[in-house]
Amino acid sequence: MDIIGLGVDLAEISRVRRLLGKYPQKFLDRCFTDHEQQYAKRFADPSARLAARFAGKEAVMKSLGIGFRQTRWKDIEITGGGAPRVNLFGTALARAQSIGVNKVLVTITHTDDRALVMAISIQE
Repeated sequence: MDIIGLGVDLAEISRVRRLLGKYPQKFLDRCFTDHEQQYAKRFADPSARLAARFAGKEAVMKSLGIGFRQTRWKDIEITGGGAPRVNLFGTALARAQSIGVNKVLVTITHTDDRALVMAISIQE
């Protein structure tokens, strides 16, 4: 197993909560897959889960050496329930394949107002 890239990101849960209040469906549809939205909406306050997925997408982008201008937010999906997994689509998948990444591992942790995610892109 070779590590190709490492990324980390921190998201403020209160900021995500404000975005949901101001642009509820627009923010969800722009940044999150249907699976991510359905998972988060199972909770009374989906903000923590969405903040973690948002940070996860940023961490994955960093581990792939790209930014949000080079891929769509929805090209990276962070699964919910149990150990999180990463699914790549579109330009994120193409980037991963071009640099030899065939798996991205993530770990997520929360505090009252922060979600922290670390991503490691690997070649098995």
